[in-house]
Amino acid sequence: ALTTCDLLLRLLMTSNTIQQTIPQALTLTQQRIDEACQVAGRKAHEVLLLAVSKTKPLSDVIAAYDHGQRHFGENYLQDALDKISQCPHDDIEWHFIGAIQSNKTKTIAAQFDWVHTLDREKVARLLSLHRPDHLPPLKVLIQVNISNEANKSGVALEHLDALVEQVTQLPKLLLCGLMCIPAAGQTESNQHRAFNAMATARDQLNRTYPHIKQLSMGMSGDLSSAIACGSTMVRIGTDIFGSRDTLTPAP
Repeated sequence: ALTTCDLLLRLLMTSNTIQQTIPQALTLTQQRIDEACQVAGRKAHEVLLLAVSKTKPLSDVIAAYDHGQRHFGENYLQDALDKISQCPHDDIEWHFIGAIQSNKTKTIAAQFDWVHTLDREKVARLLSLHRPDHLPPLKVLIQVNISNEANKSGVALEHLDALVEQVTQLPKLLLCGLMCIPAAGQTESNQHRAFNAMATARDQLNRTYPHIKQLSMGMSGDLSSAIACGSTMVRIGTDIFGSRDTLTPAP
């Protein structure tokens, strides 16, 4: 059932004055996170809100920035580069959360602070190779195909340890954790099962690699379940910025 915050947020984002409502939507989204953390017995500061600004204009990013938001997620490289190059604020942390093509690794390595969708050694090596020397190591998360979907990116759990070992040896990458997108339309119990499997994998890795702490999981529909299972980053787009514009990715 929708909470009062959910209903207010849905009503708010139907407004035609999105610029004016972004701060209010951020506040309501943070309230949802706070409530979920309270129910789970966690501190609100343990969960980072990643505002997914894909397809939205730079003006929306700045509206969110002016309300205190500093972490933004982008799926489409050219769309992101247009915003990054024109953005007047240098304290934003840009997260690449889309599929990674090998021929785009040089640009991603140079322009982003985080990558959430690393799922193979070749891409990891290219990201490390192309990370500029004057920048700190690129923070990366390994995407796990937690629901074993044939049409979804991500490494299978049984191959995770091997990829972790490869990535942790690369000098210009800092492996910070794991990311997943569970299959859509699952029951809450199945959501919990997938998220708990991710948390278990993270905890096991953390014993050997103390810097592996993050779990990027949970979006608007499964935010509470993800936080209950240990998510440290939730990726929220439409509930903050309204419905997304249609965008044809550049080749």
